[in-house]
Amino acid sequence: MSDLQVTLTLLVFAGVILAIAFNVIDMAVAALLGVSVMLLFGVFTRQEFLNAAQTAGGTIALLFGGMVVARTLVPTGIFELVGIRFLRATGGSGKRFLLGLIVLVAPLCAFLPNATTVILLAPIIIRVATALKVDFVGPLVLTAIISNSAGLLTLVGDPATFLVGSSIGMSFGQYLQKVSIGGLLSVLVLVPLLPLVMRDVWRIKRTLPAELPQQRLERPVFCVLSLLVLAVMIVLFVFGESLPSRLVPPSVAIVGASLALLIIYSAKVEPVDKVLKDVDWKTLIFLTCMFLMVEAFTRTGILHSLSKNMVDWFGTNVLLVGMVMLLGVAATSSVLANIPVVAAMVLLAKGYCVAAELVPEMALGLAFTDWPSVTLPIFVAMMFGGTLGGNATLIGASANVVSAGISAAHGKPISFGTFARYGIPLTLCQITLSAGYVTALHWMIGR
Repeated sequence: MSDLQVTLTLLVFAGVILAIAFNVIDMAVAALLGVSVMLLFGVFTRQEFLNAAQTAGGTIALLFGGMVVARTLVPTGIFELVGIRFLRATGGSGKRFLLGLIVLVAPLCAFLPNATTVILLAPIIIRVATALKVDFVGPLVLTAIISNSAGLLTLVGDPATFLVGSSIGMSFGQYLQKVSIGGLLSVLVLVPLLPLVMRDVWRIKRTLPAELPQQRLERPVFCVLSLLVLAVMIVLFVFGESLPSRLVPPSVAIVGASLALLIIYSAKVEPVDKVLKDVDWKTLIFLTCMFLMVEAFTRTGILHSLSKNMVDWFGTNVLLVGMVMLLGVAATSSVLANIPVVAAMVLLAKGYCVAAELVPEMALGLAFTDWPSVTLPIFVAMMFGGTLGGNATLIGASANVVSAGISAAHGKPISFGTFARYGIPLTLCQITLSAGYVTALHWMIGR
């Protein structure tokens, strides 16, 4: 890469990030323009372009599959039924309402895209909040925070988590053993904080109408089949890699999407075109472009130099590097899209491990999976930082933006300050807990 191309890459990368951060231009358009400029000036070779596309492919396939399966559940009527049951379960109590949000949101977001889940559940939450006569802004913010946090429950719960895990060859089962407990704690730590950050809702006690409307599934068979597809996808996430075909999570997501579309087509509930039209193509395009731009950024040599400097600064103190990654990635992910941030940090972490002679130089390749357990705290710290950091601000995660958009559509816009009032204290507590978990993991590995 020539000096001109290096300068151009840095300017374009910085320009795109700033344009998105300050909402100068639509994020997908900004990313597409950035990639287009790099292509026009020959920043990418053909092989480098293909390598970046290959890196992005797994994450994009995982998101696409989850979006399609989630969208297939919409015409089943199950969410309307859940809404009525949820309202009854609150018994008019704000405390039960907030605790119920965790029970409702977290299991879904462990397997389905966070933003999509928020879109599906937001109408339920607004309806229940209205029935309880409470402001739905706080519960919607909480829903986004829970959805992001629950992404740590499984390897496929958040694209950033999958990106880090797949980069070191971590299987779904290994993730459950090493990381899921930390993810569960990140969700549970919200419980004792709810009476503090959402005091007004927590104290509410209303008398519900004696006769709540009855809700029945209009298409029970279609609902059962759609839920069966979701169940099959979850089972394959857990056991797919042990099958002879060795189904990895992106492959499982494509299988799930195919089955879901087959059921939609066979049942004639709605056209397949309509389902595919509702997929969040804008997010998929944006993430693909950001992967390409990160690939170009890595070729400037900045990350390589920084990796070597980290050895001079921290030596082989893996725990200290993990803490730096946790805090740095969390802070950056609070104001920038976490996927490109994590993609860049994975390369930085790998470069550090090579420079510190913890792994051979071949570890920089995509095929290397023989990572020593001593390096695990670094990558787990990145998972926590990338997933939880987005809880702090309105622009930190797509689920946050979606929840704000839905709230505004219902007449109550969520400002940056309002979201931060809830998000920052919760995120600080979660990151503190994560630091403790990473420290404990490092201690257990060193025994």
